[in-house]
Amino acid sequence: MNGDVYFVGVDVGSGSVRAALVDRKGHVIRTSVQEIKTWKPKVDYYEQSSNNIWTCCLTVIKDVLTNVDSSGVRGIGFDATCSLVALDKNGNPTAVSESDNNEQNIIMWMDHRAEAEANIINKKNHDLLKYVGGKVSLEMEMPKLLWLKRNLPNKWSEFGYFYDLPDFLTWKATGSMSRSLCSLVCKWNYECSTDGKQGWNLEFLNEIGLEDLAENNFSKIGNTVLSPGEYCGGLLPDVASVLGLQPGTPVAASIIDAHAGGLGMIGSHGEGIDKEMSTRLGLICGTSTCHMAVNKKPVMVQGVWGPYFSAMVPGMWLNEAGQSASGMLLDHILSSHPAGIELLKIKSTGDVRLYLRDLLTTMAQREGLSDVNFLTKDIHMLPDFHGNRSPLADPTLRGMISGLCIDHSAENLALLYLATLQALSVNT
Repeated sequence: MNGDVYFVGVDVGSGSVRAALVDRKGHVIRTSVQEIKTWKPKVDYYEQSSNNIWTCCLTVIKDVLTNVDSSGVRGIGFDATCSLVALDKNGNPTAVSESDNNEQNIIMWMDHRAEAEANIINKKNHDLLKYVGGKVSLEMEMPKLLWLKRNLPNKWSEFGYFYDLPDFLTWKATGSMSRSLCSLVCKWNYECSTDGKQGWNLEFLNEIGLEDLAENNFSKIGNTVLSPGEYCGGLLPDVASVLGLQPGTPVAASIIDAHAGGLGMIGSHGEGIDKEMSTRLGLICGTSTCHMAVNKKPVMVQGVWGPYFSAMVPGMWLNEAGQSASGMLLDHILSSHPAGIELLKIKSTGDVRLYLRDLLTTMAQREGLSDVNFLTKDIHMLPDFHGNRSPLADPTLRGMISGLCIDHSAENLALLYLATLQALSVNT
């Protein structure tokens, strides 16, 4: 593979780290995956380790670079979930809960501990909130930071730096403490308004009780902001040595994982596809689902995040709706059913989705139905098991299943699986 030009993309999702080696034409040459640890110390608490995630990043990058000439690698890009990373004043991991385990130094995006703090912020009704659909979400970073200050008061002064996970990765790779506009605008209530204002809003921080984040020119939360994809810095020598790459290999400013997917979908082209980006809606599906749309002018919709300027596509305003639990809900339905143990056996040898599809097809044929969707005519579901992200913006809502019976069979599990898919589709 000498003489070729390559780029490395790293994607940190909720449950795994993935890397891809891509050539100059955009063809994926090789991929690698590593699962990452998640702790669940309490209901609605989800924590991870920045050390564990960074180690996984190094592993998958090294894997895809096997037998690749380092001189041919022209750049590295990172995306990751919008999770909150906490470090001490020396840049070391520091605990984010009562466990006091410094390894658990990330509050995941889907962690819902900061409900009270989100309510406190929303009661202020600050003008900035119109850029998040009228309400800050407890999945965003300001409520989580306020939770840390209110619930871990003795530790608050020990925190030295807070990063969105994508920006933590570029810091580890380059030493640059810059932050991506994508993360700050979308998840940190960083101002990027219709009248051209851009920066941290000190009035907002004062009102919500986080005025100390402004100390030392906002050093804890970032004072250098780059656009996604902009040159962030060169690969540090020690990191380059571990990866077998050349020191100074360019690293791009990061982007949130869903927004990386949205960029790919919104920017796609092909026969029959309107070239105008603002005519498209991208659904980025994983643990949750994000619905991404861009416009040339700002559009404010109650209960829908945004408009965010240049957060995904330069010069365009992004709106983002979504479902807090989609893939996670499917996993829950499958794992919590008594017949789920049968699926574990199938998973070790084949594809569970194909098994369920074939089972549903057989059931529909046996019932003489023209479509498998009629199998669930007596089963109805509200899929807000982890709250409603949009358009209701109510994290206290819960899910519901109507039409349950005393049936532990794989066929019953298949019906609930189908009902979940239908509920998520209708909810979309």
